[in-house]
Amino acid sequence: MASGHTVLMRLVASAYSIAQKAGTIVRRVIAEGDLGIVEKTCPTDLQTKADRLAQMSICSSLARKFPKLTIIGEEDLPSEEVDQELIEDGQWEEILGKPCPSQYSTIKEEDLVVWVDPLDGTKEYTEGLLDNVTVLIGIAYEGKAIAGVINQPYYNYQSSEKQKFREHRNEAKAGADAVLGRTIWGVLGLGAFGFQLKEVPAGKHIITTTRSHSNKLVTDCVSAMNPDDVLRVGGAGNKIIQLIEGKASAYVFASPGCKKWDTCAPEVILHAVGGKLTDIHGNSLQYNKEVKHMNSAGVLASLRNHDYYASRVPQSVKNALVP
Repeated sequence: MASGHTVLMRLVASAYSIAQKAGTIVRRVIAEGDLGIVEKTCPTDLQTKADRLAQMSICSSLARKFPKLTIIGEEDLPSEEVDQELIEDGQWEEILGKPCPSQYSTIKEEDLVVWVDPLDGTKEYTEGLLDNVTVLIGIAYEGKAIAGVINQPYYNYQSSEKQKFREHRNEAKAGADAVLGRTIWGVLGLGAFGFQLKEVPAGKHIITTTRSHSNKLVTDCVSAMNPDDVLRVGGAGNKIIQLIEGKASAYVFASPGCKKWDTCAPEVILHAVGGKLTDIHGNSLQYNKEVKHMNSAGVLASLRNHDYYASRVPQSVKNALVP
């Protein structure tokens, strides 16, 4: 055990390295060419070999190093011996060099809940929309999301309309002089790191919403925002990154399709830079281990002016989505 470092900062430093390892696994499965797709509850709810291997890697690596953690992963996997090559034992030294916010300095391992989405944006992953994909590790204390790591396995991935995904799936690579993949991390009270914060120009309302889980409620709520533009992309992690990089002003999803492992890590990154993520009613999300996994009252997130977007949610949408 590393001495002199708090449990939280050791956990975040480990989660950073573990998320990077998971990103490598996600890329490797594409390169090998067999995605091993399984339909879970419906044609848009998919699981691949990458989801399974990445979750085994993340959860086993965390549990070995932090045996008293509560770890909740998206995929319901059978207990089996995990291949040693899936285990990541490293930790990101730069994180250990940062001070732990004083309010978290005495947290015990057993007080923390980790929410894991090993591959957020699975449907897009199977369709070759690789820049939609993220690996999410969120850390909660007393029901509140306080630290998070987001890995983008295909950050800097250059995809051309002319390239057919199945012909080139083993050639997913970065553009010239670019490193493929990046990891963003944050702790409330410390900040968020690994990206350049940008804002949408003042007065512009660009809404990001679901690409594959739309319905009338979703579209009614988006329309009520009076948007200048609407982006339809995959992955909750990807949408929050759009907010912090100035590509969108608000993430509006008036549907119960999103789960706690989708929002825990992204919420931290957004909150650490002054943004806000709530349900459609404006309520904070809870992340204690007993909570139901579904975000049944949808998601509303923005970097700035959250009240403006919350005030425009139609009453009919609120009535349909019960927390």
